[in-house]
Amino acid sequence: MPLCSFYASTSVPVVKPQQSVASSKSPSTAAASVATIVPMRSAATATVTTAVPTASPALSLHLPELPSQFKDLGRVFGMCLSVLTASVRADLRPVFAFLSEDLGVPESAHRRVVIKCPRVLACSVRDQLRPALIYLRRLGFRDSRALALQDPILLVSSVERTLAPKLEFLAGLGMSRDDAIAMVLRCPALFTFSIKRNYRPKFEYLVDAMDGGVEDVKAFPQYFAFSLEKRIAPRHRTAEDAGVALPLPDMLKATDVEFREMLDKERELLQEQTATTD
Repeated sequence: MPLCSFYASTSVPVVKPQQSVASSKSPSTAAASVATIVPMRSAATATVTTAVPTASPALSLHLPELPSQFKDLGRVFGMCLSVLTASVRADLRPVFAFLSEDLGVPESAHRRVVIKCPRVLACSVRDQLRPALIYLRRLGFRDSRALALQDPILLVSSVERTLAPKLEFLAGLGMSRDDAIAMVLRCPALFTFSIKRNYRPKFEYLVDAMDGGVEDVKAFPQYFAFSLEKRIAPRHRTAEDAGVALPLPDMLKATDVEFREMLDKERELLQEQTATTD
């Protein structure tokens, strides 16, 4: 049973202190004394002799590094507390069977899927996981194993409330539905972005401030993956102030150092062109 791997090695061994009885007697005498601890019974009375231990050092526990499986449980339960009350037979076994049979994920990789998206354990195969998989396959997601290992969050997303509305919003920007599908196939993370907090403000900035449009996001759907406040707007303003126009991929994907180098190079080219014209 795949779930059992989570519970392996979760017991924490405790090193017990050695019991010692202070005695100045020789080993043989001490052994004889120990023997008197055994209860002695007679026909008339039963006398029990007990040894009173001397004071021993404070108990010292050695706690080794916790196994990774134990740490994984903390993440899983922290992100999906309902797993604690789930039925192994009715709830969890079907999920692992789905991973193996529907998605082709080997048993050795089940843990990787669960750690990446603990919510998968709390989803109904019939009502959530399989409908999402069918929808994604219809769109063109062919590699089910890669889908489970890289983007399992899509499998726990509602088709009606999440996946379909986002696809329709992209198409509504002015492209065909096929173009929108091509975008999410190239960048599956698009299905995880908010329409209100991501798509709408970023597209409006692209159109209003950068004079861009639909063709830009069709060619570079990863545009929506960059922060508007921390990457898109600051770099656009910097390039605009420098009088330099850069393609979206070059402007956003470059590191800070690469971005500055590109600006310097473009400025030098502009200066050379200006000098030649004059």
